[in-house]
Amino acid sequence: MKISKKQSRSKRKIRIRKKISGSESRPRLVVFRSNRYIYAQIINDEKASTLVSFSSQNMEGENKLNIETAKNVGKMIAQKAMSQNINTVVFDRNGYYYHGRVKALADGAREMGLKF
Repeated sequence: MKISKKQSRSKRKIRIRKKISGSESRPRLVVFRSNRYIYAQIINDEKASTLVSFSSQNMEGENKLNIETAKNVGKMIAQKAMSQNINTVVFDRNGYYYHGRVKALADGAREMGLKF
């Protein structure tokens, strides 16, 4: 029986989440990408609360599906995090391969000074 893409991603996601979790000192930066938008959240798993979130839906007048937009989302999430004194995070790629839009978002966040 063949495993679908969704099932493969789900298995990768479980493997990743076994190893990482966000804390007060190092919250978790989670990426979710749909066919239309890309989303990023910074989460404290100890309190089960979202500290910062941003998505390409919030951006005006841009193509919301390309690598450049993902990089800008990474920059914006980093700016919001820095304004709340969050300097270091744990990166959670959420089962996606570290490539394309996911990598661009991470690079954009690093450019603005977020450490992970």
